[in-house]
Amino acid sequence: MIAGNSWLDPAWLTLPRAEYAVALVIGGGAVAEDLARRTISNLWPVAALLGGIGCQMAASGWSGLGAALLGSVSGFLVFLVFYLLGGMGGGDVKLMAGFGALLGASRLLQAALFTAVVGGLLALIVLGVHTLRTKRREGDAKGAVSIPYAPAIATGVWLALLAARP
Repeated sequence: MIAGNSWLDPAWLTLPRAEYAVALVIGGGAVAEDLARRTISNLWPVAALLGGIGCQMAASGWSGLGAALLGSVSGFLVFLVFYLLGGMGGGDVKLMAGFGALLGASRLLQAALFTAVVGGLLALIVLGVHTLRTKRREGDAKGAVSIPYAPAIATGVWLALLAARP
């Protein structure tokens, strides 16, 4: 028999811990892929969607399914504008839609705001480094700079989950 605070003890796995685990594993995988390949495969948004539906339904039964789907649609719509303006890729939009299922619409806006702040800071750092490197070589910094956005999305989701802690 397993007792105490072992992670194998079923009482240890609470809903917030399950949400953190889903966000950590899926966010970590999406970040690793985005940094390595500059793309996010459909695996990560689908896994986030399914994990989000599972967590929402574990918390609220069948009404959790509605909350997850509303959160997913909200996440998609929030980032769709930036995709249509050419500011982010489709994988980023789908990832936020998947995480929207985990967060629900009520926590999604907070995650989107955290994501925007973190993304802005990352953009400043990447553009600054790019400019310094290019100026050292010769001339000024020209050309588009690709900024992987999964790190900002994952961090925004993690911060929203932490901010919602009781």
